[in-house]
Amino acid sequence: MEIRFREVDPFNCWIWLRFSHAPGQGERGYVDTVFDSWFFLGKLGGFNAENLQVQEEGAELSWMGYDQDSAARALPALMHNMGEPEYRGEWARCWLDLGTSDALALDVLINTLRQLDTDVVQIEELVIGGVNEDWPVEETPASPFDLTDPDA
Repeated sequence: MEIRFREVDPFNCWIWLRFSHAPGQGERGYVDTVFDSWFFLGKLGGFNAENLQVQEEGAELSWMGYDQDSAARALPALMHNMGEPEYRGEWARCWLDLGTSDALALDVLINTLRQLDTDVVQIEELVIGGVNEDWPVEETPASPFDLTDPDA
């Protein structure tokens, strides 16, 4: 899987996947679940590089002391919004407002998609940011996670 970055606006970021063939419903289900799970972790502040106490501890975690005060001092790192993954032939895309989540979020997504490429569906290319000329984008897609009433 080739991984490329284009211009990345964290508040208006498109993520593009190109598969070796148009993904079937089962393969789409896996991709959708990856994005949904990843977004929920981000929405709940899971990608906060300011508080990586376990990672920084190293290999020996037995009897590690977790510093609650240090965790409380970390600034929030929250994803704000995600659109529905969309599919067109061999391509898929998903729009995100990454909010204040850290770049750690993209590393986790890349690692997850690399494993999905190995185990489930062949992904030829992952492109983070920018737009594809042959697939126009809206300014800000509607999100299934938006809790505001559109008729209000």
